[in-house]
Amino acid sequence: MKDPVIPKGIAHVSLDHQADPEPIIFVLLDNLSMLAFTSAIEPLRIANQLTGKSLYVWTTMSATGENMRCSNGIEIGIDRALGDVPANARVFVCSGVQPERSLDPKVSDWLRHQWRLGRVVGALCTGAYTLAKAGILPGHKFTLHWENIAPFREHFPDLDPVEQLYTIDKRVMTCGGGAAASDLFFKLIYDTHGPALAQAVLNMCLHTVQRSEEDRQQRSTSASIGVRNEKLVRIISYFEEHLEDAVNLDEITDELGVSRRQMERLFRSHLDTTPKKYLQDLRLQRGRILLAETDMSVVDVAIACGYDSAPYFSKRFREAFGMSPHRFSAGGG
Repeated sequence: MKDPVIPKGIAHVSLDHQADPEPIIFVLLDNLSMLAFTSAIEPLRIANQLTGKSLYVWTTMSATGENMRCSNGIEIGIDRALGDVPANARVFVCSGVQPERSLDPKVSDWLRHQWRLGRVVGALCTGAYTLAKAGILPGHKFTLHWENIAPFREHFPDLDPVEQLYTIDKRVMTCGGGAAASDLFFKLIYDTHGPALAQAVLNMCLHTVQRSEEDRQQRSTSASIGVRNEKLVRIISYFEEHLEDAVNLDEITDELGVSRRQMERLFRSHLDTTPKKYLQDLRLQRGRILLAETDMSVVDVAIACGYDSAPYFSKRFREAFGMSPHRFSAGGG
């Protein structure tokens, strides 16, 4: 491990206890999210700075020791290739966009080995793909970025991520990426060094509150559409949960407690659209995500989005996004 980073600053927090530096390993994959990585590492740096102590020491690794490039094009320096780490190290893999293409068998094998040695392993953003490949996730609660949950379920149908900011389940720690990485590490600082230091780190990061593990990554349906009508929210939630199914609007009215006429009126008055168009837009957006983040064929994507016909899906996709799904999946968008 390299020497701890202890920058100097004006603010100070006194600790009543002595603590040996806790080693944190960040395994970076190609196209990683820079926001997720820096949101994780900065609370550690600030904890060291506020106390003037080496509470945390971190090391960056990659499969070969080569530098990794973030999804924004910035290159991150790597300390060394995968290898031995301290027995008490916590290991986090950080990924980003197109996680399927960034999977590295060498990394997943190494993580499986760390797990079997009894270490805590974790994932930032889409790092859960690597934990899944390593066979670590069955029986554990876990999460990843909300945009990648649907593609993940297609790729790993036996695993069911939750849409939470972060999860801590025994020796598995995951977060949705972005600012949620800070929330996870605030929690780790709180659990190890107490509320005074955790709050001080929050203040230095200009976070107004420490969000809880159970908080959702996205706003509620009512908040996202700016409407609190209970029946409309219930209909939209039903749509979101049944995108793969053949949804007959006339047949679901009894289940949702609303007539077809009332349903049409709710969508027109609150969202200026029709239920059919709203459902189609949800399905096309799901299709766009699957085409961007998986290697699924257009036919398989069409089926996963509730379309019986791939040509019909392609037609609607082209109308919505200005190009065919084949061209989009090939990188034309």
